[in-house]
Amino acid sequence: MKVKKGDMIEVISGKDSGRKGKVLKVNQDRERIVVEGVHMIKRHTRPNPQKRVQGGIVEREAPIHVSNVMVVSPDSGKKTRVGYKVLDDGRKVRVAKVDGAILDR
Repeated sequence: MKVKKGDMIEVISGKDSGRKGKVLKVNQDRERIVVEGVHMIKRHTRPNPQKRVQGGIVEREAPIHVSNVMVVSPDSGKKTRVGYKVLDDGRKVRVAKVDGAILDR
């Protein structure tokens, strides 16, 4: 999977199309990611005094399939596909196809 935790992405299909956010969690087995502020769902939680959980209706992010998002280039801010490149010092890094920006920190 070419999307990693901490990447800025943009949703390209579904009800949240066009929204941008940061990747919070990646599940490679199911090819799903959790994005900050995208695909919000409501969960009814029961109060649990031992864990100091109040209970009620909680809104949180749900996983979204990785095929419904594209990585945003840090330099230009455009949606892009991801490629790989080996640098002179031998490191293999992810590269934005649209402008050649290096995505890895």
